Amino acid sequence: MSTHQHHAHAPEAARPAEAHHGHAEHEGHGGHEGHEGHDTMASHDGHAGHAAHFGRLFWIMLALAIPVVALSPMFAHLMGYLLPGWTIWVAAALGTVMYLWGGRPFLTGALDEARRRKPGMMLLIALAITVAFLASWGATLGVLHHELEFWWELALLIVIMLLGHWVEMRSLAQTTSALDSLAALLPDEAERITDGGTELVSPADLERGDTVVVRPGGQVPADGRITQGSASMDESMITGESKPVRRGEGDQVVAGTIATDSGIRLEVTAVGDDTALAGIRKLVSDAQNSSSRAQRVADRAAAWLFWFALAAAVVTAIAWTILGVPDQAIVRTITVLVIACPHALGLAIPLVVSIATERAAKAGVLVKDRLALEAMRTVDAVLFDKTGTLTVGAPAVAAVHAVDGAQERVLALAAAAEADSEHPLAKAIVRQAAERGIPVPHSHDFSSSPAVGVSAQVDGRRIQVGGPHLLTQEGAEPLPETQRWVASGATILHVLADGAPIGALQVVDEVRGESRAAVDALRRRGVEVVMITGDAQAVAESVASQLGIERVFAGVRPEDKAGKVQELQREGRKVAMVGDGVNDAPALAQADVGIAIGAGTDVAIGSAGVILAGDDPRAVVSVIELSHAAYRKMKQNLWWAAGYNLVAVPLAAGVLAPVGVTLPMSVGAVLMSLSTVVVAVNAQLLRRLDLDPGSLTRRSNA
Repeated sequence: MSTHQHHAHAPEAARPAEAHHGHAEHEGHGGHEGHEGHDTMASHDGHAGHAAHFGRLFWIMLALAIPVVALSPMFAHLMGYLLPGWTIWVAAALGTVMYLWGGRPFLTGALDEARRRKPGMMLLIALAITVAFLASWGATLGVLHHELEFWWELALLIVIMLLGHWVEMRSLAQTTSALDSLAALLPDEAERITDGGTELVSPADLERGDTVVVRPGGQVPADGRITQGSASMDESMITGESKPVRRGEGDQVVAGTIATDSGIRLEVTAVGDDTALAGIRKLVSDAQNSSSRAQRVADRAAAWLFWFALAAAVVTAIAWTILGVPDQAIVRTITVLVIACPHALGLAIPLVVSIATERAAKAGVLVKDRLALEAMRTVDAVLFDKTGTLTVGAPAVAAVHAVDGAQERVLALAAAAEADSEHPLAKAIVRQAAERGIPVPHSHDFSSSPAVGVSAQVDGRRIQVGGPHLLTQEGAEPLPETQRWVASGATILHVLADGAPIGALQVVDEVRGESRAAVDALRRRGVEVVMITGDAQAVAESVASQLGIERVFAGVRPEDKAGKVQELQREGRKVAMVGDGVNDAPALAQADVGIAIGAGTDVAIGSAGVILAGDDPRAVVSVIELSHAAYRKMKQNLWWAAGYNLVAVPLAAGVLAPVGVTLPMSVGAVLMSLSTVVVAVNAQLLRRLDLDPGSLTRRSNA
């Protein structure tokens, strides 16, 4: 089939919505790195394994703790029942097992922190249970006062700590379960076309270049390009957009999406780790394992808390010893060390960011860099690339003019002449006729002339469609009614019948239906919206006026886009750049936050911190909403975790003892665990956040 090259100034073709995987380096979260089986750099599979490990260990230690507590003389005294003397040895034996077995993760973690000279949570826990263990044996053997027997407190502390770690691991495993569900999107079998017909194979056995059949209602087994047929594709599992999208020959489709209404054939273009699903999985995993500013703040806070707790413990021991109460010195010192355990602090940030990135992924927003997610809340200017972002990136017929007023007839003749062409402008004309339900007559003797136009015989007449060179060739004048179209920067195609103009078509890069809602929602949030494009000023202003955008950078060369970002930054703006092409990469990298829309290209994604799996610009509002919500949760958790410790440690030290108020070690352990539960529950509330672009923009524009 011939293609015509005469349609000048055609907008850039829409890019296929494919996701690609990034290559962010993993950085540890800190705070948790040391203890066995609890590395926050662990994969999502590891989180599930660690959760099961800590779950088993917790239940075993709980079973041992019951007799330890029941047979502890101190607990029996508090509860008012008597025990024979030999029971203390049972409590001591089981307590020792608990210390060596249940406390092993904390002890090994403490050694690791000490070797790395990075004191934190593990060292504090290990110090607390070791002091309690040694004091209890001292009391059991009669070396220390019997009131220093802490077997039941030791058992309670280990059980509570294990419970906290189990809760954390379960939360992280649940957070990353969305990644596992991505793999489940693939069908069990694929129908591959062979020389002899078709065969059923596993998607894992497909190779690039294979042709597969997707039946109506079936799932796409691998990324590919449609070679035959068209279908409404349910892409919600990839883009978060519930409305099916029509895909036809030449369009790209993504593994896991569903052909809802008809069958298609496609050529496999990516398999395995190169598929969009694999890319999304890696992007989310990288984001969950990357460090962030807030996380580093939490890590520093944990380190400072260690020295604060150690200093408080030393001061407590000295003060009570000077007061002549050595027994209280030991009790208060141990209580200080228990209360100061920064478990909640270590959990405060990783859990929030993990839930935020998973929640975003379900909404079709892929956070590759946590720093970008955090920075998004400070953005006060969003710079949109026009083509393929605010606009569809493909030509569309915006208006039809007919000399005799018969617009449908002009469009039908133009569509007939263009029927055999594969040029984007030709497809736009044919598509417009189909959308209007206009019957298109048959044509023959199709020909095309580069930079001039196309010609075909339709209903016994020679129909030509083309730009200004076609008019010059035929000695015809432009229709005066088209002059206002020229002012808007649109592409003008005249339709001629036997050499005489009978009408004209206005072809533009169609503005996305969601773009206006996105612009309005951002402006209502106090965010300035700026558009940048390489198109002429008239084209840019036409699009900007439709969207209500007041500031436009037009005629910008690709290499100059980053300079425009810098210009906004010099004005004191925090800039988010939204683009989808190779020529946007420098600007995406220069911006405070780079956002690649419609999955874009490898280069664009490599330069962006946030990737929108779909092509809905309203998702930018979702990213801002998520950033604000996640930051609120981080602040709440940090204040709760750190503030709790700063208040509880002095109470544990006994500053209110002169007025008769002391904080028992057992109560301290319970309160410490409660702070962890509060932090975990508060982070889980982030799952309830509504990130649907439609509802967000409706609320913003209400």
